[in-house]
This record gives sequence, structure tokens and C-alpha cells, in this order.
Amino acid sequence: MTVRLGQIMHVNPNYFSEYEKRHRSLPTKFPQMKKALKEAGAHNYSIYLDKRTGTLFAYLEVDDVAKYREIAQTPGCKEWWHYMAKLMDVNPDESPVTIDLDEVFHMD
Repeated sequence: MTVRLGQIMHVNPNYFSEYEKRHRSLPTKFPQMKKALKEAGAHNYSIYLDKRTGTLFAYLEVDDVAKYREIAQTPGCKEWWHYMAKLMDVNPDESPVTIDLDEVFHMD
């Protein structure tokens, strides 16, 4: 069963371009992160930026939420977080500050 996830994060306004650039280079510069996402069952993953506020909205689908959450323990994920930490609001472990959203409507 596929689970749809929505999350909000924040990127610092001075880093909008760099944030986008780093995500464009993810497949070549951080293939281990893309691989970890795929192995964790993540797919149909998109991130949207509101340039007025720096708010990021992430949408993704996962096969198993618990398995997906395990990605946080992988070396590739921790390396990616470190690489992105300067650009975003982060927790002490450099993971992005993330607000999970509750789905209130979905139309097939």
C-alpha cells in the first residue's frame, strides 16, 4: 500500500539558488542518497519552494513509512544532511527541521 506524505521545511532566503542547484546535482554528486531513497521505498518525490517565505513543501509516496524513516540512519543520508545544513533550518543532528502534515483531502 502506498502512503502519501507531505512535509514542510525551510530554506534560508540567501540560499534559494544554491538549494535548487544542489538538488539538481543530487543524482550525480550524491548517488548514494538517491539509491537510499529508492531502497527505502520512496517514489514520486517532489519539493516545492515558496520564494516569498523560504517555505519548502515536500510531497512523496512511500511503500512503508517505518522503512522510509530508517533512511535517517544511513551514511548517505547523514552526508547529504551535512551538505545541506548551511542552507536550511536544521536540528542538532543536521537533519532538516521538518513538519509532517496530515492529509485532509485527496482526489484520484
